[in-house]
Amino acid sequence: MMLEVSGLNASYGRAHILRDLSFGVGAGEVLVLLGRNGAGKSTTLKALMGLVRPASGSVRFAGAEIAGLEPHRIARAGLGYVPEDRRIFADLTVMENLEVGRQPPRPGRPAWTPERLFHLFPNLATLRDRPGNRMSGGEQQMLTIARTLMGNPSLILLDEPSEGLAPVIVEQMTRAVLALKAEGVTVLLAEQNLRFALGVGDRAVVLERGGVTWAGTVAALGEDEEVRRGYLSV
Repeated sequence: MMLEVSGLNASYGRAHILRDLSFGVGAGEVLVLLGRNGAGKSTTLKALMGLVRPASGSVRFAGAEIAGLEPHRIARAGLGYVPEDRRIFADLTVMENLEVGRQPPRPGRPAWTPERLFHLFPNLATLRDRPGNRMSGGEQQMLTIARTLMGNPSLILLDEPSEGLAPVIVEQMTRAVLALKAEGVTVLLAEQNLRFALGVGDRAVVLERGGVTWAGTVAALGEDEEVRRGYLSV
């Protein structure tokens, strides 16, 4: 397993959000966290990245315990994080945003360069000198992912990557996630768009009230109408 989460608990003040959460992500796979609003998807990613400090539990990344470490140390270990609110540097150009994310190559992992990222996200290739605040929401989402990839992560966390995007951009995002998988990048993404999740995922974990209520392949989820209706409102 590239990532092993065991008995993870996390809270916001007195609100207990994650409850003994356990799951694993295999090297090179795409795992999708699904669930309604408030199920704990975003909190899970933030807890893995150190942005929410776990109250208890274990998070092992590439064999090393990272629960409770500072976010910059987790990032240096090779975990990349793309938040749902697209935190680009609005006054910097596409190229400048990419340079902010640059880290040295990691042995045995893809080494990302701007040119390789422009091949992954062709829309960005024509916008190299455009400031972030003059880009569409879809372009900003692509830039956020590309900037994170400049850190050459072994595993990338994507929080709602398809949210608010036009269908044609969602299709491009689907191709990009599949291309990352083909490059050997492990992907953990939180989603509500079931169609997108079924199109990119290998396995799915359904969250309810901060715990796992269902886990299996995306093919099995696609056939399980009871789970979809009961926990995903589909």
